[in-house]
Amino acid sequence: NPYAGLVSHLRAVWLSGKTRPMEYRVAQLEALGRFLDEKKQEILEATGSDMGKPSFEAYFTEILLCKNELNDTLNNLSHWMKDEHVDKNLVTQLDSAFIRKDPYGVVLIIAPWNYPLHLFLVPLIGAIAAGNCVVIKPSETTKNTERLVAEMLTCYLDNDCFAVVTAGVQETTRLLENKFDYIFFTGTSRSPSVGRIIMTAAAKHLTPVTLELGGKNPCYVSDTCDVQNVARRVAWGRFFNAGQTCIAPDYVLCSLEMQEKLMPALREAITEFFGSNPRESPDFGRIVGDKQFRRIRALLCSGRVAIGGQTDEKERYIAPTVLADVLPSDPAMQEEIFGPILPIVVVANMDEAIDFINARPRPLAVYAFSCDSKV
Repeated sequence: NPYAGLVSHLRAVWLSGKTRPMEYRVAQLEALGRFLDEKKQEILEATGSDMGKPSFEAYFTEILLCKNELNDTLNNLSHWMKDEHVDKNLVTQLDSAFIRKDPYGVVLIIAPWNYPLHLFLVPLIGAIAAGNCVVIKPSETTKNTERLVAEMLTCYLDNDCFAVVTAGVQETTRLLENKFDYIFFTGTSRSPSVGRIIMTAAAKHLTPVTLELGGKNPCYVSDTCDVQNVARRVAWGRFFNAGQTCIAPDYVLCSLEMQEKLMPALREAITEFFGSNPRESPDFGRIVGDKQFRRIRALLCSGRVAIGGQTDEKERYIAPTVLADVLPSDPAMQEEIFGPILPIVVVANMDEAIDFINARPRPLAVYAFSCDSKV
């Protein structure tokens, strides 16, 4: 196996105890902070080249949120590392009973493409803080960001304990043949199939796994709500990163009357955020690849296009789009959209909305807007 040597080297270093002292963990976390500060411009350029990520979106998600996570970890690390004393029961009456937080060992982080830095840096911060050695596998879909991570992150971290592997599907399959002590996979749209591959590989070694696989997140809008408020929040959540976010609202459930009220408010919010021609807006991103573009474009035949609907294959541009009168049997309701399309499905009332959600696979998030706390 081409990665066996790397994994066994990291395990030997981990067993030597090098990553365990608090001072070592702090030094590596601080080095990550310097990477984010000193390579800010390169990060913005790489994510811009890969998927037309607007600079504010990239700065907020790929840099600011990660620095926030770092600060939180550094502030709490000494407390987290302390033994936690617990109550004794009859069996442990004569013992000293406590919980000691022990690192797992060699951790594998497989990153997706939609937030190509954030979604490996956040688990990496946790893995370093806990005293592990780590193999980082950035997404091969976002080529420029992958190159940036491979060439520059290694200049900041201790290469004895942290390695970056650039790999496609076949190489990643070989990588997964090795025994890891923990695997993180923060997936994207259509990634349950990849999740199964990772789970299967992990099962051979009984390796614990964290999987985050997206889903069709419902957004229920009740008849009692502030329509402008709902429209702005839903438009922001759906069209941020051109809709390529695991927790974005995937579809709206509301009454026919609310659909009529929501439509002009959504149109106004989209214009406010992205101007009258979103294609020229510096604040609206692009679809990551041709395959994803064609998949999302094919969903536009669902219901009727009430707002947007324009596309440009060469630019991988799909306008912020709202589809009205969408049926549960339409293509847009058969899979996670993971793009800038918002279908509205009409339901009679809240109970029907609840039944609709419960009849489908469990989503990653659910949103509800109402002025009534009972809703």
